[in-house]
Amino acid sequence: MPTAEKVAVVEELAEILKQSKGVYLTDFTGIDVPTFTQLRKRLRDESVAYRVVKNRLVLRAVQKVGLTGLGDMLTGPTGLATSDTDPVAPARVISEFAGQADGRPAIKAGFVDGKVYVDDELEALAKLPTREVLLVQMVTAVQSPLSGLAFCLNGILQKLVGTLHALAEKRSSEEDNG
Repeated sequence: MPTAEKVAVVEELAEILKQSKGVYLTDFTGIDVPTFTQLRKRLRDESVAYRVVKNRLVLRAVQKVGLTGLGDMLTGPTGLATSDTDPVAPARVISEFAGQADGRPAIKAGFVDGKVYVDDELEALAKLPTREVLLVQMVTAVQSPLSGLAFCLNGILQKLVGTLHALAEKRSSEEDNG
């Protein structure tokens, strides 16, 4: 029989899952407390919430919200990383941290835009740049051809002005000589 506290936790987790743009399940086995504290700080800096959760309660919250495909990943110690702003930020931060901390924590699965991501797909997500960087890249890609066109047209105009100037000097010298 569920206690009022567990029901409240399931409700809270369900609300977090509904509001989050990116949800990631992690395995934090083998991480000592100072390292875990560093991870939490990095996640906070990127506006990512992280909490250690009981698999049973997360499973109930997942079922309540209607997320499918995450139930099989709820084994062993589980941490839940969520972001309300950037769906890829948790994967990026955790992967970078794991690269510096002997592969821990490991991301078990991710849920973004109604799709469950595992293994290689998670690596691809983690390598995506931030939203701001993607926007800058897009603006640069659009701006680059326009800049090239403007530069090219400017060169043509300079040649035209140079030619007209040379022609004017030639006529001026012909009139002086003639």
